[in-house]
Amino acid sequence: MRSEADLEPLFAHPSNDADRAVLTRLRQIYEAGGWVLVESAVADLPADLRWLYESDAVTLPQLAAIHKSVGATSAADLAAAVAEHRIGPLADAGPEVEERIRAALPNLRALVPRIALGRAAALAEPFLTALRATPGVAWAEPTGSLRRGEDMVGDIDILAPAADPAPVVDAVARLPQTSRVLYRSERRVYVLSERAQIAVRIPEPAHAGAPQLYLTGSIGHIASLREHAEARGMALLPSGLVAGASTITGPTEDTIYRALGLPCIPVEIRHGDGEVAAAAHGALPTLVTRGDIRGDLHMHSTYSDGRDAVETMVEASRALGYEYIAITDHSQRSAASHNLTVDDVRRQADEIAGLRQRFPTIAILHGCEVDILPDGRLDFVDQVLMRFDVVLASLHDAAGHGPDQLLKRYAAAMKHPLVSIITHPTNRMVPHRRGYDIDYDRLFEIAVETGTIIEVDGAPGHLDLDGALARRAIAAGATLVINSDCHRAELLDRQMGFGVTMARRGWVEPRHVVNTRPLEAVRDAIAAKRAH
Repeated sequence: MRSEADLEPLFAHPSNDADRAVLTRLRQIYEAGGWVLVESAVADLPADLRWLYESDAVTLPQLAAIHKSVGATSAADLAAAVAEHRIGPLADAGPEVEERIRAALPNLRALVPRIALGRAAALAEPFLTALRATPGVAWAEPTGSLRRGEDMVGDIDILAPAADPAPVVDAVARLPQTSRVLYRSERRVYVLSERAQIAVRIPEPAHAGAPQLYLTGSIGHIASLREHAEARGMALLPSGLVAGASTITGPTEDTIYRALGLPCIPVEIRHGDGEVAAAAHGALPTLVTRGDIRGDLHMHSTYSDGRDAVETMVEASRALGYEYIAITDHSQRSAASHNLTVDDVRRQADEIAGLRQRFPTIAILHGCEVDILPDGRLDFVDQVLMRFDVVLASLHDAAGHGPDQLLKRYAAAMKHPLVSIITHPTNRMVPHRRGYDIDYDRLFEIAVETGTIIEVDGAPGHLDLDGALARRAIAAGATLVINSDCHRAELLDRQMGFGVTMARRGWVEPRHVVNTRPLEAVRDAIAAKRAH
């Protein structure tokens, strides 16, 4: 909470008795509880402006002057205004304020609470659906870390170009998901939804490409693009690409990439980590897409901790156009709420055999997600594991082991001929639990040596492997599988989409992924491991 001294800049410096009386009365109001109104107003600012104020870089009058003069409502706006020296000339915010803002910006987002990707996507979805259905909206897409598919999202910003912004602002304000409107102007609206801030910008459709590119980021990617532009005698600004006397914007960001002599770089790899140089040399990977996925080899039913019956999972998978799936419920000693017993294995196998007759257009593999026990053994004996078409092995319980012992447990499972896939290798729980601190490069080497497939898990609580580890895995030569790890039929598509996003962030191509291949190729990979 701010002190009385912090509020002094809000009041004119008294130059006579009348002014002193006003200031005295304002202080009395403040002391009587008026600070609540001030704190409430600050809390309702767009998040980045609030945290800029809380960083002590600016006073409220300076913040108001900056907003009024340059239209800043986000960290991206502030960074652009500082880069173009539009803050220094302001009467209420001189050069020293600009320098304070410049110093605060690198840590500004560290103060903003981040939201797990799954929750951020769920919060954004009704807004995107409503905006896309609003007359006059050319398109609606998220920007920032949500569009890039980061596992933790720092902002939920949406771009919805429209010539007439008023109906769009009104539509957002009236949505049942909107609990309060924090800020609205002609072409921007900030609202609260389930205690999270949602920002919607409504640029002119003909010029939406520049904000789409700039607001998507990342900072490193934009910096690399700026260097590329400068080498070609151009300047990349938030307003567009300046080439001589003209500024190139366009309706989408593709226009700017083309003007830079580049293909449109996939959003998931815009890390500032060599992607611009790769694009300039024609060396960008052809990333795996959702449409490349032929089947899902990790899902759960009511035989363990899934909500839906096997038949429901099969029907939903068939509706998604899958060629094959695997039902992979938890083994007997898993910490899940309910697990497969040996008797359940027989009963489930009989049920799946019946479903194969009823659903001949989709191959249903009978599988299991078997726990790797603390002593390195698997949670079913070999005679039981041999009944399954595919066996996935997981570490769900660290059992107090350090990195070396955890790796030994993984190695023991991967050397077992019946284990085809290692699931969610870090076993992290986003955002509450960090993954295991093990030697992942060695893990990937063992996977290659043993012919074991490594999973990219799309469950929003796992998102595991993340992009960085997925990139290391394919660099080591490991084969990946992208799975949903789904426990509810209605989420099969969404969670597979998250898995594909994580893989794309790791520069993964279809050739790296086993379930982009036909069923026979999947069966061959399983058979090759069993014969290893």
